[in-house]
Amino acid sequence: MLVLFFSMEKQPKPLFKLSPSSLHLFLECPRCFWLEKVKKISRPDSIFPSLPSGMDKILKEHFDRFMDKGLLPPELHTNGLQNYKLFSDKALLKIWRNNLKGIEWLDTATNILLRGAVDNILVKGNKHIVLDYKTRGFPLKEDTHEHYVLQMDIYNLLLRKNGYLTEDYSYLLFYYPKEVLKTGEVVFETVVKKMIVNIANGQKVFQEACAVLLQEDPPEPSGACGFCHWAKGMLEE
Repeated sequence: MLVLFFSMEKQPKPLFKLSPSSLHLFLECPRCFWLEKVKKISRPDSIFPSLPSGMDKILKEHFDRFMDKGLLPPELHTNGLQNYKLFSDKALLKIWRNNLKGIEWLDTATNILLRGAVDNILVKGNKHIVLDYKTRGFPLKEDTHEHYVLQMDIYNLLLRKNGYLTEDYSYLLFYYPKEVLKTGEVVFETVVKKMIVNIANGQKVFQEACAVLLQEDPPEPSGACGFCHWAKGMLEE
């Protein structure tokens, strides 16, 4: 009788787990980033409004109803995105949307995990295009969309690291309140912003962040970081 033995050796636990938000922190202040990831010393929590989370949930349900029918929501048609399809693998999309899972890639050179949770994916031929929902309380400024450049770079980097072809752009779909009808219903305006993707930039920021995490000592405080300035003042009192 032939007996086969399979290795049950577990994969090593990642040293750190990074996301677009933690990489934004790295760009803002490498020291705060190092302290949060290495020493588990985080900046004080600030109050975060619950409306964006509530909107995020109902928007995903809204899009999924159209996905189940093989259709696009009207706001994509009115914003010129009628030539795409919605990603139809609902089980996989559920994983990719999960903040505790998302799209993952382990950098074996550093054993540091990069992950990001997307809102949705558009498909055009064999290419995948990230579609991210954003909720605001007022109309967009000229540079509003530029705050999400790194986020879109990282999402596309993750898709490509997992073997998916992507276009060199992504889309942000903004919702902001326009008016209240006599019936009490709030009408939202929608605006789509096309974001050019730079995979090399996403990889570069990730690698620089990894190098900082592998340092024994934290970077020097940043003169531009209000939190570093606050912490220094607290220690000197």
